[in-house]
Amino acid sequence: MISDDLRFRLLRLLEENPSLSQRQIAAELGLSLGRVNYVLRALIEKGQIKARNFRVSRNKLRYAYLLTPGGIEEKARLTSGFLQRKLAEHEALQSEIEALQREIKRMDASK
Repeated sequence: MISDDLRFRLLRLLEENPSLSQRQIAAELGLSLGRVNYVLRALIEKGQIKARNFRVSRNKLRYAYLLTPGGIEEKARLTSGFLQRKLAEHEALQSEIEALQREIKRMDASK
């Protein structure tokens, strides 16, 4: 199963850099090459991206991974969920920071 977070990160990366190689994608996302290949194939099967050949040099072909209209729509949906999760994390972190600051003030006051 592919998490929403991973799909979002990959769709976002491909939208910005469609000509990245699978090795480059793996390095960017901190994944194994096999995992990247698996996820790309799954997104192609779902019709969210398509792979197009292009020539890098005379004897070397490469793929460009392009978001389809369905992929753009899915990325928009995932973006909303990603943003909501990050905002919740931010609020939790902010609360923790405030609690730590209060704790430090109490410790300083008791000295």
